[in-house]
Amino acid sequence: MLEVHYAPTQRQQDRDWTPLAHTLGQQCAAVERAADASDDFVAPNFASLRQAGLAALGIPTELGGGGASYARVCEVLRILGRYCSSTALAFSMHTHQVMIPTWKWQHEQAPVEGLLKRIVQDRLILLSTGGSDWLNGSGTATRTEGGFLINGRKRFVSGAPGGDLLMTSAVYEDPDQGSTVLHFALPVQTAGVSIEPTWQAMGMRGTGSHDILLSNVFIADPGIALRRPAGQWHPAFHLITMIAIPIIYSVYVGIAEAARDLAVQQASKGCNRESVYYQVGGLENELTAAKIILQHMIATSVSGQPGFDVTNEIMTGRTLVARSILNVVDRAMEVVGGRSFHRPFGLEKLFRDAQGVRFHPLREEAQRKLAGQLAMGCH
Repeated sequence: MLEVHYAPTQRQQDRDWTPLAHTLGQQCAAVERAADASDDFVAPNFASLRQAGLAALGIPTELGGGGASYARVCEVLRILGRYCSSTALAFSMHTHQVMIPTWKWQHEQAPVEGLLKRIVQDRLILLSTGGSDWLNGSGTATRTEGGFLINGRKRFVSGAPGGDLLMTSAVYEDPDQGSTVLHFALPVQTAGVSIEPTWQAMGMRGTGSHDILLSNVFIADPGIALRRPAGQWHPAFHLITMIAIPIIYSVYVGIAEAARDLAVQQASKGCNRESVYYQVGGLENELTAAKIILQHMIATSVSGQPGFDVTNEIMTGRTLVARSILNVVDRAMEVVGGRSFHRPFGLEKLFRDAQGVRFHPLREEAQRKLAGQLAMGCH
């Protein structure tokens, strides 16, 4: 594990995290390649990121954190994505769960100081089930004395083997309010919480995105952080969209950058071929589009307030940046030719990992429906 010592007392708000991101990315790349070959979780990489202080990267310095801006956090995840996409994607799921309460502390004076300080002091890693739960929620909450018994299967929990605190939800059939999603945090070591190693995927193989099973897990009434109607947009989900999606898609833009670099390096060996210029030019166009769209998403998150307008901007960006990322890896394969099919070259892995860009919410069909509804005033 890379030993990068973290001193929370230094003037971290003045710190440029970019060199550290490159150093960590280079260090983590070998573990990532081995994990891809064996379907193992990138545990040593998570340990390195935790040791380096990245678990608290965006937490304000007043609370002992790294003090990185939201844009800087996205940049760090993009850089990590260039070197080790599984590591970066799994870590982005922790990162956005940290940045959500950070935003609430900064903008709403929400009482989340205790959680943020714990993340700093204990170097906690948060796990998210929001991508698979989304608006409808999943699992069941059954009323019992003093709280609820939770049962369910949470799929695609990236970073599951390395997490400390599960940020999740379950559906309670409230006799008065109907289907109600309850949100809460569970220590992974809670009785009834178990990890089922199900993650055998085409790409992002090192993310450890296993299923987490909840079997009669007790959550006391005070532990319920939020109640909302199932299947409906809620202010909390506008905030999640605004914060999480640009962070996650920063990783994929990093993958696209890595694919471009490999392809151009290979193509530069044949600078007298007119057809290659044309192919590389198309590759450059697609990557430029992806970077511009991502920057627009980040700027929207920095300047916006949670709501349908910002959600629409972010989710439209999510569709457009995903298209450009997929076009980058496709064009990179075409530029390189047959060597791109050879695993040791490295482009094959980037191509596979980039395919995950398709599956985060909102997928294009749902995004287009939302955009259409808003344009027509029918939401």
